[in-house]
Amino acid sequence: MHRHRPGLENITAALLLPIVPAVVAAASGGIVAEVLPNKTHAFTTIIASYVLWGIGEAFSACVLALYFHRLTIHSIPPKEVIVSVFLPIGPLGQGGFGIQQLGKVAMDILPQLGAFTSVASRAGEMLYVVGVFLALVMWGFALVWLSFALISIVTVTLQHFPFNMGWWGFTFPLGVLATCTGALATNLDSEFFKVSTMILSLSVVMLWT
Repeated sequence: MHRHRPGLENITAALLLPIVPAVVAAASGGIVAEVLPNKTHAFTTIIASYVLWGIGEAFSACVLALYFHRLTIHSIPPKEVIVSVFLPIGPLGQGGFGIQQLGKVAMDILPQLGAFTSVASRAGEMLYVVGVFLALVMWGFALVWLSFALISIVTVTLQHFPFNMGWWGFTFPLGVLATCTGALATNLDSEFFKVSTMILSLSVVMLWT
């Protein structure tokens, strides 16, 4: 049986594709837990979502470190897969939204259960605040990768930039970054993030159409 072992120069951000579903599931779990009528089931969903979030973000960090190492030693990916430079934004944007959503739900659910006993309300508030803080950090890191991606795209568009199925990579990363930015705008009541959400959302709509 042959095992394909790609060299460092052939690695792209597509390695994130098997990992991102864990982050998406974690964020979805936060949304589901918010509407579950049974608080015990909601609490179980939150715990499972935090575990999935940790798995997805930990592995994403490993891949991003490897991919950044590849970019520092070799050139940007070939033009046929150049859109993959946007993929690192995916786990950061979705993870930022997910950790905010989980903190928001935890702040509401924990005081109604026996977890953390007498400090349940403060534990929920802590998870909420830490979630917003982590989302800010991840949003900033996503901004760096967005800058790398735009520079790479501009570099390639000076040559022939062929259309291919990989162009879907424009929409998902920017879309989840918009949801993360929108959640930050709500939680921080920030005009800057509100305007940024509008810009990112319009960019996604334009790329769809």
